[in-house]
Amino acid sequence: MDTHIPPDAATHLARPSASSVYARFLLIACFTAMVSACATPAQRMNDTATRLGYTRTTAMGPAFPEVIYEYNFSSTGQVLHVYLGGDGSPWLHRYWVSRDPTPRNPVMLKLMALDHAPSIYLGRPCYDGFANQAPCNPLLWTQARYSARVVDNMAAVLRKRLASGPFTGVMLFGYSGGGALAMLLAQRVPETRAVVTIAGNLDTDAWADYHGYSPLTDSLNPARSLPLAPSIVQLHIAGNRDTNVPPELTRRALKRQDRAHMVVMSGYDHACCWQRLWPYVLKGVGEGRPWAYLDMAASP
Repeated sequence: MDTHIPPDAATHLARPSASSVYARFLLIACFTAMVSACATPAQRMNDTATRLGYTRTTAMGPAFPEVIYEYNFSSTGQVLHVYLGGDGSPWLHRYWVSRDPTPRNPVMLKLMALDHAPSIYLGRPCYDGFANQAPCNPLLWTQARYSARVVDNMAAVLRKRLASGPFTGVMLFGYSGGGALAMLLAQRVPETRAVVTIAGNLDTDAWADYHGYSPLTDSLNPARSLPLAPSIVQLHIAGNRDTNVPPELTRRALKRQDRAHMVVMSGYDHACCWQRLWPYVLKGVGEGRPWAYLDMAASP
């Protein structure tokens, strides 16, 4: 609780001693040094990827470079699994834009370690260490985080990677805001065979309204886009305890999708416990029915 000192009381406060001022200075200096020594979110992301044995590459799109982490490329397979992370930290505070939006908790980067198929984690424009490089600007990870400029760049990078495989098909796996990108990319990447979202933000207008945020006016909204082709298998997983993207938002967003399967997991929230669930999703993906084994996943 804030303490307020009335004006007439200020005159009765003793001046701090020289030793206390010096002690405060040392404390501030030490804190500043500690903050300077801390790794950035992009550095921590790369450290995690290195520990997991991923190979990092950088691919140039029409407007922006993007980081790609590759895994299991010694495995045989013509279908590429593509992992799309969440929005990370676009804002440090309701009114303060982050200098590095890279996810602090790279959920999809960790889930990819459970996959035995050829897989990539596809970064976003201006994430993973590129935020301070031109032509990046904060709009691209705030109001325009799902803009045509962002999605088209990611689609171009992905299609180039597919051609170099060569891979004949792709499955898109998206977490949180990465779920929105998975739906938008599926419309631009004709090789898409399946879309799986986890706690996916599939109606950005409804999500912003639910939280009382400003609408993402410069972004595309999957809920207002054309339905995906019937040939694309869809699974959308929500947690019944998710207060960031409540299941009802997902359910309403999918009304226009003809072949979308939605599963609500009991005991799961926005962050927990997707690593426990993911092996069952992958088992079903291999059979073309990613929802087939979800009832085998234990509740948290």
